[in-house]
Formats: sequence, structure tokens, C-alpha cells
Amino acid sequence: MSSSKQRIEQAKQRLAALGPVESRTQFGGYSLSVAKTVFAVVADGELYLRACEQAQPYISERKMQPLHFVKRGLPVALNYYRVDGVLWSDSDQLVAISSLCLNGERQELKDRLRNRRIKDLPNMGIRMEALLREVGICSIEMLMEQGAKRSWLKLRAINKHLGLSVLFALEGAIVGSHYEALPTAVKEELRAWFKSNAQRKG
Repeated sequence: MSSSKQRIEQAKQRLAALGPVESRTQFGGYSLSVAKTVFAVVADGELYLRACEQAQPYISERKMQPLHFVKRGLPVALNYYRVDGVLWSDSDQLVAISSLCLNGERQELKDRLRNRRIKDLPNMGIRMEALLREVGICSIEMLMEQGAKRSWLKLRAINKHLGLSVLFALEGAIVGSHYEALPTAVKEELRAWFKSNAQRKG
């Protein structure tokens, strides 16, 4: 793995123009990301860029080789393509292609988020989505803007029987976690808030 770690440090220096590049283990190698958006991986000392629509023509023209990993004894090609010696030695071109891959992944993440509905979040469902829509919270973005407490108060205004479990569920949905997996400190803070706000009418 020393060759991979060396390549990571080199890549961080070469791609510094994209922003602070962070690394973590992934696919038996290391993922590279900027602001938590993964755009490349390093495996066996080689750098692989994540393909996107904008970079695909270059990937095809250069005949860049995909990254494979073994699943159930069979090689599976991933959507990452190896940076060859020519591209690695051309710093400007490397940064330009990497930037395309980074921005392409950012756009894909935005598109996926835009297409998700509240019912798709942890702890939510069709019924909760309908209830939230009744109080004017019609999208994931709006739920996140309102926050769990304010959303709970709005729901409580139309349904006095809502309890602490709904508050936990809303908080979990916002942070992307099952409500039972919320940190103890978060649950205790929400429980204290619930006790002091349960009598509010909205």
C-alpha cells in the first residue's frame, strides 16, 4: 500500500487547484474527494478518475482502462478509469479532466437529491410525506430548512397525538439515520425539548 499512499500524496499536490483533496479507504484502495464529493480512487499505486458525461469523450479517445474489483470470484468493472503516464505527466490536462469528473459527480448528486422524495428518507413513508405536505413541507429541501423541531410543531398543530417518536423520526430523516441510531446526546436534547414544548399548539 506504500505505492498507493505515495500516489495519493502526489495526487493531492497535483490536484490542489480543485480544492483540499481528502482520502479514505474504498474498493480495497482509497477514494479521493473534494468537499465530500468523490471524483477519483487510488488502487495499487494507480490513479483512476470517475467517469462522467463531460469526460467520457476523452476517456474513450484515450482508451483509458477501467478499474476492476473481484466480486464473488468474478471481476467487475467500476466507473473509474486509469490515468496513464501521458495524462499524469501533463499537469494542466490532468487538472482539467479531474475538474470535469468532480463537477460531473456534483451535478449527479444534485440530480439524485432533486429526484428524491420525503418518503425515500429514513423513518419516513407515504403517510408521513402526506402529513408534512399538509403543513406546507413538500420537499426534502424544505424539511431540512425547517428542521425537526419546527416541522414537529407544525405537524403537532394539526395532530395533537404526535409524540416523541415522530420528533426522533424527523431528526433521523434529516441526518440520514434510523431514529434508533441517533446519538444518545441528540436523543436527550430532543427529549428535553419535547418535554418543554409538548403543550404548544403550534
